[in-house]
Amino acid sequence: MSWLLKFVKEGQPYLAATLLQFGYAGSAIIAKFALNHGMSHFTFAVYRNAFATIVFAPFALFLERKIRPRMTLSIFMKIMLLGLVDCRFCRPVIDQNLYYTGLRYTTATFATAMCNVLPALTFLFAWILRLERVNIKRIASQAKIVGTIATFGGAMIMTLIGGPTIGLPWTRHHVNISSSTSTSSASTHELQPIKGALFIAAGCICWAGFYNLQAITLKTYPAALSLTCFICSSGALQGAVLTLVAERGNTSIWAIQWDTKLLSYIYSGMVTSGVGYYVSGLIMKEKGPVFVTAFNPLNMIIVAILGSFILSEQLNLGRVLGGAIIAIGLYLVIWGKSKDEQLSKSISSEEAHQSELVGKEIPATSNTSNQENAGDEVV
Repeated sequence: MSWLLKFVKEGQPYLAATLLQFGYAGSAIIAKFALNHGMSHFTFAVYRNAFATIVFAPFALFLERKIRPRMTLSIFMKIMLLGLVDCRFCRPVIDQNLYYTGLRYTTATFATAMCNVLPALTFLFAWILRLERVNIKRIASQAKIVGTIATFGGAMIMTLIGGPTIGLPWTRHHVNISSSTSTSSASTHELQPIKGALFIAAGCICWAGFYNLQAITLKTYPAALSLTCFICSSGALQGAVLTLVAERGNTSIWAIQWDTKLLSYIYSGMVTSGVGYYVSGLIMKEKGPVFVTAFNPLNMIIVAILGSFILSEQLNLGRVLGGAIIAIGLYLVIWGKSKDEQLSKSISSEEAHQSELVGKEIPATSNTSNQENAGDEVV
């Protein structure tokens, strides 16, 4: 029974990181649909973080009242910076607006694929900030580097390489419908892939910086749920100021109605902002920021599989090949991280053993000296 409990405990970070990707994938689809129907990405950032703050603040006040550390100027500045530079499906101001501006000029699939550069950027920043242990001579570090490159390459293959269509039984009847739908959607929304890609890439740079800054902040402010509320509230306030400046005079964007916009606000605020911040923070405490972002390419696989079943979207050879490469790359990253953890544990145990030996030698030495002194007195 003990081995089962150990397995469940060790598997929690992997399951949590995987479930986060399901939440992010749903947010991308809902947000893209709402943007196509006139939602402003400025007010989206404000309302989403406001909803997250209202819902999760009572839990933070009650559950973390005994462990919440004192707020200092350094922590406050880090929280304000986190609220300013966070991104993507669940993030506050700068990179969130960059991402959704890019999403407006591209498609949800293209935006999701572009964001798979995030693990590589996070790994690079963590390496520079010494949050990630890297030794090129060790096989574990080589596996992490190769795995990070492989996940990014697999995502690009899923997006850029088509290949022959795999005729699955539940998608064959949808071939004609999907082709006509894609034609009409392309004509309805003007796409600018290069412009959108630049916005999304800039957002990913900020997003990678956010994850590393969050990991640094959690070391001095370990109350993860309270930190989530502070980030969301600061993001809502800063986003409101940015919206008033960028959309001055346009009061219609603040209107809330029972439509997909409201669904996007609530879903992103509850699932991806609140839960996403909190869960990713818990994982970072144990595994670090690189581990969290290493699962990001699973978005492409999740969207492809769910789209095949729910929307009857066609699967092609490029998507299957890219998904297999993503899986291999993710395995290499996880394997490298596990080897690093084993090494750190062995080093810690050796240091503890050496300290015990030193502690035993000191009393023995003192006893010997006392005996010699006693012998001198007798003489």
